[in-house]
Amino acid sequence: MSVSAPYVQPRAGGPDAWAQEAAQHGQTGTQLLREVTELEPSADVAAMLNLQPGETAIVRRRTMLLNSQPVELTDSYYPASIARGTRLAEPQKVLGGAVALLAGLGYTPRHAGEDISARPPNDEERQLLQLPSDEWVLVLSRVLRTDAGLPVEASTMTMLARGRHLHYALSL
Repeated sequence: MSVSAPYVQPRAGGPDAWAQEAAQHGQTGTQLLREVTELEPSADVAAMLNLQPGETAIVRRRTMLLNSQPVELTDSYYPASIARGTRLAEPQKVLGGAVALLAGLGYTPRHAGEDISARPPNDEERQLLQLPSDEWVLVLSRVLRTDAGLPVEASTMTMLARGRHLHYALSL
């Protein structure tokens, strides 16, 4: 089972949200940082971040592992105007997590919007997730915004559909 709330709130240290969630189910969750770079994102990501043509973002690409097996590809994008020159732009783990770092910079995420879809994986996703040819993936896209509505993070999580249970609890 996976819940979103721990991933969108600043953390005070300790294990990251993925490791903590896996441990609650008696498993080991780790992550492999594949790439950190500045680029002009796809039109979809640029729209999520309200970027104008030519504006760039810092992307952090990770493979999430459960008991040493790849289960999710997570690409998190940050407006370069916010992330350039911070630990978000460095090719190393962000201690305390990106959300805590954003909060420390004065960009505390207060609102999260998510969209979930299912589709066949592309060749790279199939290879990285070690999927058979007939298996599909779930794609969860999330944007985090400040109280003022400023988008500060857009993430795309491509995950195994098999065995996945997403749980949402809303307070209205």
